Amino acid sequence: MGKSFLAVLISGVLFNAADAADSQPLRIGWVYALANAPALIAEEEGFYQQEGLTVELKSFGDGPVISQALAAHELDAAYMGATPVFQWFSRGLKGQIIAKVNSGQAALIVPAQSAISRLADLKGKRIAGVKKGSGMDVLLRGVVLQQQAGLVADKDAQILSMPAGNMPAALQQGVVDAAFTWEPFVSEALLRGDARLLLDVNKVQPGYPWYVLMALPETLKDRPDDVVKLIRAHQKAVDFINQHPAEADRIMADAFKLRAIKTADGKTLPPEALVQEARKRIEWSVSLTKKDGAFFEQLMKDSQTLGYMQKAPELNEFVDTQWLTKAGITQ
Repeated sequence: MGKSFLAVLISGVLFNAADAADSQPLRIGWVYALANAPALIAEEEGFYQQEGLTVELKSFGDGPVISQALAAHELDAAYMGATPVFQWFSRGLKGQIIAKVNSGQAALIVPAQSAISRLADLKGKRIAGVKKGSGMDVLLRGVVLQQQAGLVADKDAQILSMPAGNMPAALQQGVVDAAFTWEPFVSEALLRGDARLLLDVNKVQPGYPWYVLMALPETLKDRPDDVVKLIRAHQKAVDFINQHPAEADRIMADAFKLRAIKTADGKTLPPEALVQEARKRIEWSVSLTKKDGAFFEQLMKDSQTLGYMQKAPELNEFVDTQWLTKAGITQ
């Protein structure tokens, strides 16, 4: 009798502990970029709730910072660039990419009246970029400068690190000659007439994947059902963005606190116009393709060349498409 009672008591304690873990909100970080709007759309439209998932969303300024939060186990999953995922994987943080978020977003802009008309003109110039070692930094130094312009960063052109939100002012004040940034910052500068587009990275890397949805191995092991729910909510959000653009644009404009834009000719454009402009450089999708994998491998090679990573992991070590299959998404 005593042993039976003890067994029941222990099983009850274990059940309650597991139940308590499942009832905890899934902590999701996201890099502050318009391309990561699915994380916010899923909350605004109730897609997490529809899937029976409770979440806590927290925004971060860039990939390295969000990676630090993941390493400190302050998050369970994240919307972030693929580059910090594999860079930190090589350092021991074994995060897994489980879905795609978007393709495109990055652009190189110059002042509207600048004499710079081609990438080669950047020689001897100052370029605003984000934190050294970040995904955008790898994209700028490796793909844009080295491969497309034939320039060596910090030798042929100086890169000044600063927050993306500071870049438009730095351009206007002549602190830098060009800025490599993302949405909504690109569209804000273009619509105001302060800047013009020197390079949309889509033009040289068509449909390149950028942000991904990733999860820590503990999350995948301990909360597999919640991971599937997360991917399904993500899919619903991406479908909403693509199928209901007007409503999605309004939600994104509100969520990112975008303001009406006064153009150079005195017109006033509503906040939604920024999202409409940004759609020229961003596309949202969920499935991970072989082409995506090839681009990740290119970024890994560039990360090694730049000295940001010693040994690159194999693609199948940090990209796990089985979760898309479990969520019922065809590859």
